[in-house]
Amino acid sequence: MADVGKTETTGFLNSPKAATTPAPPKTPDANNDQKPEPEPAQQPAGILPASHWSAISDEPNDADSTFSEDISTTSLTSSILEYRTLHGRTFHREIGQAEAWEPNDERHAESMDLHHHMCQLMLDGKLFLVPVEPERIKGPSDFGDAYPSAAVTGTDLSPIQPSWVPPNVKFEIDDANLDWTWDDNTFDFIHVRFLAGNIADWSRFYREAFRCCTPGGWIEHQDPSFVWHSDRGIPEDSALDQFPKVFWAGGEKFGRSFRVVEDELQRKGLEAAGFVDVVVRDVHVPVGDWPTDPHQKELGTFAQVSLLSDIEGYLVYMFNVVMGWTKTETQVYCAHLRRQLRDPELHPYFTRRIVYARKPE
Repeated sequence: MADVGKTETTGFLNSPKAATTPAPPKTPDANNDQKPEPEPAQQPAGILPASHWSAISDEPNDADSTFSEDISTTSLTSSILEYRTLHGRTFHREIGQAEAWEPNDERHAESMDLHHHMCQLMLDGKLFLVPVEPERIKGPSDFGDAYPSAAVTGTDLSPIQPSWVPPNVKFEIDDANLDWTWDDNTFDFIHVRFLAGNIADWSRFYREAFRCCTPGGWIEHQDPSFVWHSDRGIPEDSALDQFPKVFWAGGEKFGRSFRVVEDELQRKGLEAAGFVDVVVRDVHVPVGDWPTDPHQKELGTFAQVSLLSDIEGYLVYMFNVVMGWTKTETQVYCAHLRRQLRDPELHPYFTRRIVYARKPE
């Protein structure tokens, strides 16, 4: 079984930048926070200027800045730990064409652990929906516990996995944007999760997955929409309303799409690669304890805690490095975002799309 992913899933899906798109700076700069902040960058149409959030009269009190409640595989050498420091957060070292937008530090890893639990709650305790009992898996360490007879391979851009994993699990440092290093027909199951904004060429990615999947084997890809919804309506030009617009513009700027759900990249890519029996399932994930159903309330609580435990970590690369916001502007925007996500009257939720398919025998 194989699992492709960033820090959140143990797979090999991390993305490169488009060759025709100017790349964000990748030079390590531990003193980044000591430098004067740059002039605000001009924003694309439809996106409010970063200064907007400081000018709002209902200025948030950010006392709540924390939440109370020529082979691509690399051996684990000291060079792997040479992380880049940007705006006070660490990111993976330069590897292949990877340009992951989430930090790899301990604070964000804790957020990802909460997110992993949220994903299991979302599927009623299941790790995946594919109707199989795989023997060779590309996926995270939890698969090793659930399937002790299976051989599980996980990949990531940084060696931040648990110090102990089941004996049938191994991790490799790899970039899923490169040619995959496994032989044809290697995995019975390839598990992909949360790679939006990490893959430069989804068609190539799915072709490599098809090649490495055994005949009759399966692939499952889970990714969220960055659009927020509410049965009570998301206020226009609010922090939640602007959220997907900034990510979409940033994705266009550095050559990796955040419109995986909106552009149906999963279904289209799987079908084009040759997979069959494609199944698409959308799951609405509440954020907050507003649902009346006990299970949905628990799911919403974990979703909220996961996001708010490191909301800056999800924004710092795309907003500061790619879109050119200053650190202060991003912090002020985060305060508005937190306020909306904690509003008990708003009832926010997002869509998680799960698509799985089979390779013909």
